[in-house]
Amino acid sequence: MTTPSSVKAIIIAAGMGNRLQPYTNDTPKAMLDFGGMTLLQRQLAAFRAFGINDFAVIRGYKKEKINYEYLRYYENTDYRNNNILNSLFYGEAELDGTVVVSYSDILFDDAVVGRLLKSDADISIVVDIDWRDYYVDRVDHPIAEAENVVFDAENNVLEIGKILTRKRDVHGEFIGMMKLSPHGAEVFKRHFHRAKALYWDKPFQRAAVFQKAYLTDMIQEMVDLGVSVYCVTIKRGWKEIDTVEDYEKALKAFEP
Repeated sequence: MTTPSSVKAIIIAAGMGNRLQPYTNDTPKAMLDFGGMTLLQRQLAAFRAFGINDFAVIRGYKKEKINYEYLRYYENTDYRNNNILNSLFYGEAELDGTVVVSYSDILFDDAVVGRLLKSDADISIVVDIDWRDYYVDRVDHPIAEAENVVFDAENNVLEIGKILTRKRDVHGEFIGMMKLSPHGAEVFKRHFHRAKALYWDKPFQRAAVFQKAYLTDMIQEMVDLGVSVYCVTIKRGWKEIDTVEDYEKALKAFEP
């Protein structure tokens, strides 16, 4: 198990959150309120519960609204035209040592962090294997948009992305959290720069152009090239806050 004091967390929080309007008209998704704490504060608390106190945030949309003094910030100056993968690399300087990378729009239990930290793999992703029920009655974010994962008997990724429409035997959903060992971080950076040089302004995996790639596109590229990516499996314990429907449902858990 990784020593938590040696781990940093990078939170990708540059997106506009269009599907959360009007709640995001004047604030980033990460700053939405949940029971008196912002989503970002709740993420930080979950990391701190396991001894992680070193944080960097990639911000873009309404960046001035994310202004906690105890965080390091990197600015995605082109957030309107890129996506999660390229957003992360505005903070490339932080991709050294042992790093946990997280989307900013997920609400997760402390235990999810603890389970991820137990992985000794160089590249690990968190995958919910009890995911389908989460999409029951979820109208604004259909199941076809889930970032699904197919993995082998050793929990290594075979296929990842929005693949449900093609492949029915998916095993889980990627929740938007990944851990890189020091070696894994170097592998990840090397593959990113190789792909960027080859695919900038060109189609890349399931993205129309490399600039619009998701993290899952980069993971799939590495898997296709023989890199092992390990799935840390969980059963629930998290929620994606992607739409007004998601937010208003999640708020009910914080009602007095």
